[in-house]
Amino acid sequence: MTPDAFRRRPPMLRTLPCLLALAWLPAAAAAAPAQAGGEVLADGIGYVSAVRLEHQPRREDDGRLLLVFEREGMDGIPLYESRDGGAHWHFLLNVTDQAHAGDPRWQLRWQPHLSELARASGDLPAGTLLLAANAGGNDAQGHLARQDLQLYASTDGGRSWRYRGSIVKGGGHPSDKDNHGVWEPNVHRLDDGRLVAYYSSEQHKAEGYNQLLAHRLSADGGRSWGAETVDVAVPGGVERPGMAVVERLPDGRYAMSYEDIDGPRNGQVYVKFSRDGLDWGDPADRGTPVQTAAGAWPAASPVVRWLPGAGGGVLAVLAERAGGDGDPSGRSLYWNGDGGRGPWWEMPAPVQKLTGNIHAGWTQALLALPDGRLWHATSSSSPQQPEDERRNSILFATAAPRFGRYEAEDAARRAAVRIGDPSASNHAKARLASAPQGQLAFALHVAAAGMYRATLRWQDLGFRPAQPAIHVDGAAWPASDRAGRDGWHVATASGRLAAGDHQVTLEGAAHAADVDYLQLDPLTPDGPP
Repeated sequence: MTPDAFRRRPPMLRTLPCLLALAWLPAAAAAAPAQAGGEVLADGIGYVSAVRLEHQPRREDDGRLLLVFEREGMDGIPLYESRDGGAHWHFLLNVTDQAHAGDPRWQLRWQPHLSELARASGDLPAGTLLLAANAGGNDAQGHLARQDLQLYASTDGGRSWRYRGSIVKGGGHPSDKDNHGVWEPNVHRLDDGRLVAYYSSEQHKAEGYNQLLAHRLSADGGRSWGAETVDVAVPGGVERPGMAVVERLPDGRYAMSYEDIDGPRNGQVYVKFSRDGLDWGDPADRGTPVQTAAGAWPAASPVVRWLPGAGGGVLAVLAERAGGDGDPSGRSLYWNGDGGRGPWWEMPAPVQKLTGNIHAGWTQALLALPDGRLWHATSSSSPQQPEDERRNSILFATAAPRFGRYEAEDAARRAAVRIGDPSASNHAKARLASAPQGQLAFALHVAAAGMYRATLRWQDLGFRPAQPAIHVDGAAWPASDRAGRDGWHVATASGRLAAGDHQVTLEGAAHAADVDYLQLDPLTPDGPP
């Protein structure tokens, strides 16, 4: 998504791409929820990036958290630090445009990406911090005229920074038909020591591509960059794949998330995979859509992360909003425990942001802490003036992940419907029709064989009996049930599962019932039945 940054400084014009992105949103998305959840870190527009240091030459610097984001004005990219696992933060400095130092028309302002080198690259030693960001240059009228995706390095834990080189340069105002902008750098180190920079490009419109995703390589630690290679490009001159974020997986593959603005489902998040981070297959192949079996899908400004968890870890995606019957405010985290294969599932994101403008939730930060919790930061709109992105705040929060809890509203549904409910675990539930019509189907992947407990949270609608029946791969798992004091019932059943894929179905009973979730917990993985 091309940035709408110059809308922040009147009388700048709104950018066309952001107007297009707003146009597809359902009416419910325009009204932000009444209350946000999370602590205020600082005032900020959006585009949060964070890193936990693990390879520093000074051992006492390992474990520090650093964070950057976009802020209103021409002061540069703000850098914040936490020394207590993300509980408290303080401002360190602004990283400013050194390539155009002294020129008031230029500043390093947008789309920062912060990372740490685990191993050396060129003359940059292990532990070097890299900051890639977009510097914008104004014309004499104060309108955006040029972009410069720049790379900076710090070898002292972020206390000072030096310019390394320009990845790619672009030009034009985002609302111009002949705009040739470049946006959203995302930089990583490959196994051979080279750096790769992924970015969005509008420089191929004459070839029939409204916007595409590409990368360039550097063999000298970011001082110079090679020729462009196209990664995602959908012909026709309409679709705008953008905002690529790449994550290295434990099996050695790379995963890339991106948004597809003006695609078949506007803003749909896709994930593509690569064995080496360079070959992403046919550029016209959009990849795998991120979506639940019930049809909810995250939309716009995604980030993908691999997180440790049950069964060896999960892929997680955060996005600005959602389509299908997902939460239009984008307050869910989508996760997949099978390497991106099969359906995705929702859980509440640690920060419950407000989404009153296009920049609230625009790229987010997600870190796995050593104690197993997730640390999350994103921008949130102001309750008083939600439409004004200049009043956005950066919020952060930590939470224990709920991987292994499968929300009923995300399952494949037959004669069932999603209903919002603040007392449910993801603020939603599935209302399941009575037998024989009602059915919820959960396609689950189990990494390790062993005994498992299935926990079902449900409630009746005033009729008895209404407890759904649990079937695993066609076999009944008899369940014991107890009524809680909160109006919900909890039913449990157990059985042995082989490693691999399984189908769990909940069948309607004599009367309709509401189902919150199905949770699967290992009892004796790899042990005897």
